[in-house]
Amino acid sequence: MRMTPEERRVLEDAAATVKDYPARHHLVRRGEPVETSMMLIEGYVTRYMDDREGYRQLVSVHIPGDFVDLHGFPTGRLDHDIGTLGPVKMALFDHQTLVGITEQHPALTRFLWFATLIDAAMHREWIFRLGRLGAEGRLAHFFCELYARLEMVGLARDGKFDLPLTQPDLAEACGLTGVHVNRTLRTLRERALLTFKNGRVEILDHRGLCAVAEFASDYLYSDVGVWKTG
Repeated sequence: MRMTPEERRVLEDAAATVKDYPARHHLVRRGEPVETSMMLIEGYVTRYMDDREGYRQLVSVHIPGDFVDLHGFPTGRLDHDIGTLGPVKMALFDHQTLVGITEQHPALTRFLWFATLIDAAMHREWIFRLGRLGAEGRLAHFFCELYARLEMVGLARDGKFDLPLTQPDLAEACGLTGVHVNRTLRTLRERALLTFKNGRVEILDHRGLCAVAEFASDYLYSDVGVWKTG
C-alpha cells in the first residue's frame, strides 16, 4: 500500500516537530500516558519488555518509515517500552492531529490501519520464529526479515545493510544467550550464508538463508525484492 504525493504532503505537514535522539535512549516507558505518536525517519528503534529480573526481550525492531507507537493513539498508553538502538530522527504527531486526519482523510486512515496490520503480521511471524525454529533458524529469519524490510525503503542492496545491534541485542530478539548467538553466527558464516561484523550485515546466499529461516516475505505484503517467494 503506497501513499500518493498529496497524502504524503498531508502527513508531513501534520508532524508537530522533528527531533533527534541519541543511541540507547529511552523514548517511552510502559504504562506512561502518551499524547503523541512517532514516525521513524532515520535510525533503528526497538520495542521491548523486561522480566522481573530486568532481562530484556525485544518484541520488534523498527526501521525508517515505520510508525513506532501508533498503538498508543487509541489506547493512550503502551504495554511495553520503546528505546533507540543507534542515533535516530523522529517525526512526532500529536494525537489530536491524528484524530483530524482520520476524520478528514479516509485514504490516510486506511494507511494507518494498514500499518498496524503489518505490525501485527510481523508479531505473528516473530512468535512462529521463537516457538518453532532452532538457533540458526531464528537468527536467519531475523536477518531475512530486516533485509526484506530495508530493501523496500531503499536501505539494503545486494544483500548488504547496516545494523547497529550488538550480539546481546540479537540474543534478546531471538530468545538465545549471547554465547549461543556468537556460536550460531560463526556457523552461518562457515556455511557461507551470512556475515555480521562491526554493524554491517552481508547475506552471501539468499536462498540458502531463506531455507534455514523457513522465510517467505508474503506477510510483509510487498512485491519488492528477491525475498518475495523465499
